[in-house]
Amino acid sequence: MLKRRSLLLSAGLLALPAWAQDAREVKDVQGRALRVPAAPQRVLVLSERDLDIVLALGVKPVGSTLGRGQLSLPAYLLERAAGVAGVGAFAQPSLDRVLALQPDLILAGGLSDAQLLSQLGKIAPTLTTSTTTDSWQQTLARVAAMLGREAQARAVVESYQAKAAALRKQLAGEAGKSASIVRWTPSGPVYMKGDAFAGQVLADLGLGRPAAQREPGAGHSGPLSREALSKIDGDWLFMGMFKSGRAHDPEALAALLRQPEFKELGAAKAGRVREVDASLWTVTGGPLAALAVLDEAAQALLSRR
Repeated sequence: MLKRRSLLLSAGLLALPAWAQDAREVKDVQGRALRVPAAPQRVLVLSERDLDIVLALGVKPVGSTLGRGQLSLPAYLLERAAGVAGVGAFAQPSLDRVLALQPDLILAGGLSDAQLLSQLGKIAPTLTTSTTTDSWQQTLARVAAMLGREAQARAVVESYQAKAAALRKQLAGEAGKSASIVRWTPSGPVYMKGDAFAGQVLADLGLGRPAAQREPGAGHSGPLSREALSKIDGDWLFMGMFKSGRAHDPEALAALLRQPEFKELGAAKAGRVREVDASLWTVTGGPLAALAVLDEAAQALLSRR
């Protein structure tokens, strides 16, 4: 289907879309200048962060890839994203599903596959929106410019900043304490590195990270053995698991929490271990995820008073 469409376009046998006559030029993360609709009506997104951001900006996309490692859209966005069609696994969208949704703009997150970007570009203008080092605020500003929703983005940031400031004041007694952010995987727990999304949010509450988790990078460590569990310790320990997919195994996580080595961790002894949604805490979230992490972290910290 896609190949036939491309041939028709190149032969001049398929009319240009109506928006092409009222388009504007924008640049994506890769520096590519593309003409996009002045007011896109059928946006399709290919990353969790893009999905989070467009919803926060008041745009419901026609389709989205599933959350990474999951069988659905990210759990924390399911209610807001009701009716949004799934177009395949993260980084592996079905081109036929994308084409069937007739998008007029595709936001491709940090996708770097040149061949896939080219194929998507034959369906609709396709823009990469983020790099692995971007904060959610940077990506928000970039996506807002692509959608012509800069004012909405400013309001979102102001709302986040006000909430973070208010909670930080409430939690002044916790300032400087360390928060460990961990994802359970079938191969064992992994910790999120120093530049990870949720760690940046917790920093806005005055919390730091354990020494072992301050290494540069926004990704995660390799799986840890039982003998290395001390690396996930901290004053607080937030343990994430996905709510669907191969890595969803509550029994295995429960078994980890029962291990003698785990019970010896300071956070475990102090009753400061909290199970959280990995799709919220351990991926590259946007403003909606940031607001939710603020809420969950504050609720945990205040519950110990």
